[in-house]
Amino acid sequence: MNKSEIDNFLKKTRIATLVTLNPDGSPNALPLWYEWDSKILRMFSSYETGKIRRLTQDNRACVSVHDPVGVAEAWVTIEGKVELKNAGGRELALKLVPIYYSDKKKISETLDVWSKKSDWILLELTPTRILSWQS
Repeated sequence: MNKSEIDNFLKKTRIATLVTLNPDGSPNALPLWYEWDSKILRMFSSYETGKIRRLTQDNRACVSVHDPVGVAEAWVTIEGKVELKNAGGRELALKLVPIYYSDKKKISETLDVWSKKSDWILLELTPTRILSWQS
């Protein structure tokens, strides 16, 4: 994919798989919501999670985003370093709720609970390498 195709692909609502490194160097992968602005991939989390502990120790990470089975193969993988920021995590979380959920009741309930949380952190992955494929 070219830059424009990558941007268009990543701006669609998909689940990303974030891969961080355990202390022994082994990978740890988990799904996350994200936002892409053509330069930085942003995610959010609570402070007290394994991914934040791992990224505090080693901020190298990789994110993979792909289409589901049954459609033409397409994927983007971003490698880089994650910067953890105290500001912006809550705002991103609340912004993404109505994008990732379609059920109005689920949106309302989630916004109500998440808006009261105070332990958000913003994760910004700045790419050092982007790989992609589209069949």
